[in-house]
Amino acid sequence: MSQHQPTPTRRDFIKHAATATAVVATVNLFKTPVYGQNKAPSANVIGANNKIVVGHIGVGGQGMAHVRTAKGQAADANIVQAATCDVSKHRTAEAKAFIEKDNASAKVQGYDDYKKVLDRSDIDAVFVTTVDHWHTKIAVDALNAGKHVYVEKPMTRYLGEAFEIADAVKKTGKKLQVGAQGCSDAKWHKTAEIIKSGAIGAMVLGQGSYMRNSPKGEWNYTIQPWASATDISWKSWLGPVKKQVDFNADHYFRWRKYYPYCAGLLGDLFPHRLHPLMLATGNPEFPTRVVSLGSKKIRTDKNTPSSYERDVPETVQLIAEFPSGLNLMVASATVNEQGLPDMIRGHKGTLYFAGNRVELKPERPFAEEIDPQVWENLLPGESVQVHERNWFDCIRNGKEPNAGIDLALKVQTVISLAEMSERLSVMCLFDPKTRKVTDGTGREIKPITYGSTDLS
Repeated sequence: MSQHQPTPTRRDFIKHAATATAVVATVNLFKTPVYGQNKAPSANVIGANNKIVVGHIGVGGQGMAHVRTAKGQAADANIVQAATCDVSKHRTAEAKAFIEKDNASAKVQGYDDYKKVLDRSDIDAVFVTTVDHWHTKIAVDALNAGKHVYVEKPMTRYLGEAFEIADAVKKTGKKLQVGAQGCSDAKWHKTAEIIKSGAIGAMVLGQGSYMRNSPKGEWNYTIQPWASATDISWKSWLGPVKKQVDFNADHYFRWRKYYPYCAGLLGDLFPHRLHPLMLATGNPEFPTRVVSLGSKKIRTDKNTPSSYERDVPETVQLIAEFPSGLNLMVASATVNEQGLPDMIRGHKGTLYFAGNRVELKPERPFAEEIDPQVWENLLPGESVQVHERNWFDCIRNGKEPNAGIDLALKVQTVISLAEMSERLSVMCLFDPKTRKVTDGTGREIKPITYGSTDLS
């Protein structure tokens, strides 16, 4: 008798699809050259062998981190660091000296005005790592000046600014990367493939958190003795904010505590969870509804002498709803470090994340249809260096960076609506076609921006 093959089941199909995407992941996610190997880029990619000349605008704590990582991979990434710029003379000189140290060929110019950096025709790309309220102005000016932009998270201070940057990217065709380095972690790209294969069914609920416990108050960084009104161009630092104050070293070093300059946890830590979670869906969406609440009852700032009390909460939670039916729940705190397990729940299965690992567990009613699976050693992991390199590669090959403008715009919309919800005690509904925000009654809410509140 002839042997007939059994008719494939849906379970067989999904298992085959998941296996196929695993092979794709091996090809796509490991394309970043191994550092130190000096691999020659593909000759078929336009501009692959071109040197990229970069400038650093804003060289405080985060800015200096990029100065260091960019210098560390300058040879392998084929880049040259040509300019440093900050409103602080001390910081500009410090960054310049660091790049030039032990580098006889380095020719770095320091500036106190970012426009002088943008005026240089030899500079191809800039890192924008200033205080949040300067991100949009500098990024848009840089894009319009023909520069590619790496802008630290959050992409913008307010909602309207996010669309300004998006419009500038679309108009200029330049590559913009937001500094949420989790987006260059391979496990989130693998997750997107798994979800798009149908392995977990319709998405239901994703969750993540970023928790810290800082008894002396998060962001109460040491005030350095060199900081003064003589060293720092204070008016330039304040820029567009409405609440103009006299020079204040606490505001300068601890600016994430104050609403005129930052949304606090929503601006600093939430982007590190929202960007990867939304990327992992395989089809990032604008939110339809966002609600958020926060509190600052512990008042940790009282434990740091001479520190002012913060405007922003010490603990924040948000829930965002999307057109597909997915909800995302994200929490962050600076007064307790116990977090939520990272996961995305689907109707038929749930994905769990840890390190460089993704695990799929079927829901009980679908245990006969969905096989449990584990994907391990998904590399590269989360790395600022890898994220920068992804940006450099995309400048050369024309592809979209891992935290490019489409994803970043939608993430920033969630962040900005969450800030409005928390500060105004409302649920925020959003229409991406009209860009209007309304409450549950249909009443339009004007987005928070410079000058719309006392703390803006």
